[in-house]
Amino acid sequence: MTQDGQIEIPLSKQKMILTLLGSIAFVGLGIWFLIDPPKVSNPILGNPAVIFIAGLASLLFFGLVAVTAFRKLSDKKAGLIINRQGIIDNSGGTFGGLVLWADIEEIKVSQVMSQKFLTFIVRNPQDYLDKVTNPLKRKGMEMNYRTYDSPISISANSLQTNFDNLYNLLTEKLKEYKS
Repeated sequence: MTQDGQIEIPLSKQKMILTLLGSIAFVGLGIWFLIDPPKVSNPILGNPAVIFIAGLASLLFFGLVAVTAFRKLSDKKAGLIINRQGIIDNSGGTFGGLVLWADIEEIKVSQVMSQKFLTFIVRNPQDYLDKVTNPLKRKGMEMNYRTYDSPISISANSLQTNFDNLYNLLTEKLKEYKS
């Protein structure tokens, strides 16, 4: 914690290296599916169109994850900054700006498969979408908005903390700064 009460949570280089290695493996799998698809006798899983779509999806999604993880490895900024104004998220590949405490109505726990993340329900989601000029980041945030009722979410996956500690800290700070 800094003198002005600001909390900085660093990026976890170890977690990002693991993410990068896993992403590279799935990119390789996607390339294999596209170049030399496996021969499977199952009518659904062996369907060449299904294999092609799975390969392309794996290549695109995990390719983007790999590029993001690679770029974050050289990033010297804190992964998450918490101060009296709000939260500055530099942990992932989307938003990355300041989310004001005054805009946050609720912090919800969301989950995809076994991965938990925090969704920030904000009173003005369109304002946050409008701040993003990168079309890929904006599309990701729009998908989050449609799926989770908010364009803003944070995972502990690339931070030097775990999910429970992050959730407890942010809900505590929300109460403190909103009161």
